[in-house]
Amino acid sequence: MKKNILFGFAAAGAMLLSANEAKAQEAIVIEEATFSEVECADHYYSGKKDNWFIQIGAGMEFPIVEHAPHAAKRHITAAYGAGFGKWFTPYLGWRISAQGGAYHFNASGAYRKAKFVNANLDLMWDMFNSFKVNDNRVFSIVPFVGVGGSYSWDFTGPYNAYAPENHGRYKTKVWQIPVSVGMQFRFRLCEYVDFFAEGRYSFYGDQFDGITYGTNSIDMNLTAMGGFTFNLGGKKFKSFNPCSYLGYISQLNGQINDLRGELANTGARLAAAEAQLPCPEVVAVECPEVGAPLMSTVRFTINSAKISSMEAVNVYNIAQWMKANPDTKVVIKGYADKDTGTADYNLKLSERRAQNVFNMLTKEYGIAADRLTVKAEGSASQVYDTNNWNRIVIFSQD
Repeated sequence: MKKNILFGFAAAGAMLLSANEAKAQEAIVIEEATFSEVECADHYYSGKKDNWFIQIGAGMEFPIVEHAPHAAKRHITAAYGAGFGKWFTPYLGWRISAQGGAYHFNASGAYRKAKFVNANLDLMWDMFNSFKVNDNRVFSIVPFVGVGGSYSWDFTGPYNAYAPENHGRYKTKVWQIPVSVGMQFRFRLCEYVDFFAEGRYSFYGDQFDGITYGTNSIDMNLTAMGGFTFNLGGKKFKSFNPCSYLGYISQLNGQINDLRGELANTGARLAAAEAQLPCPEVVAVECPEVGAPLMSTVRFTINSAKISSMEAVNVYNIAQWMKANPDTKVVIKGYADKDTGTADYNLKLSERRAQNVFNMLTKEYGIAADRLTVKAEGSASQVYDTNNWNRIVIFSQD
């Protein structure tokens, strides 16, 4: 009876292994040729709460209206502005800005003045970051274009006899939808504060000054302004490089192939065991509980000792294993790939990598320091044949 039961378990195991092997054969294998098709470039982005800014400034404005001979005299007056916006990449950002003041001009042979306020939605382009991203650049040039709304009121001067739609009446309020272009020069003072100087050319319909008259149908207003930009939380961008993950994918692919080989070996051993049936009765022996093997590794990007959020999971797994096996000691071995850097530099880099893993285990997960040993292997020895796989920390039992 026992032999029949054992034979039944063996047959069920063979079926299960065969099914798993069939699934393993369907696993996707990443070929090395695929790696060359990926563009190994840094891609930058901004979080929802990052890279917001506010601006305040003051300067002068110079209206150009009523292009008639008797309107040649122009006046410069003070202007004030404020705005807020966000850089959603190192190259592009948006801003809502407002500016206003009183403007003076000559029209219809007489001196006139009015007040205005102007709001714009601007699209901004950081020229220098388009060539090379640098969060700490001291000087930047930022062209921008905008569209918005303008409101003028409190006109003083002669009646507007030239506006036929007003039938000779004085136009006291004017709504306009201007478009504008401009250029900003930005100077970094510190991580959170920039000084800026910018000029804006705004284009209006012919009634910006309350008068429809002259040789041109467009009024213009030139604004020059300087002030300060306050970067909320600083100005930093996050980045990722798809090539950083290719080595990790290759490692996983290698593990899949290793497991597939182990599965085939297990199937062969099972077939050999079935060939020996019937077999003597097996006596169950209780074995002491043994901890899991140290299979976790921590991978790093080139020239970096920073532990990514993806690799931090492996550090957590080692910490849990050590808590489950309190009498074990672990050696943390750091490596670097030999294709980049000198031997001395790689030795120090591998030491920093191992030390950062040590710090995370002791400070974040409470593993006793005397249970850990840090070793820097540098690039003198390479664990893997593919060099970029050797940017790694490996654990072993002491």
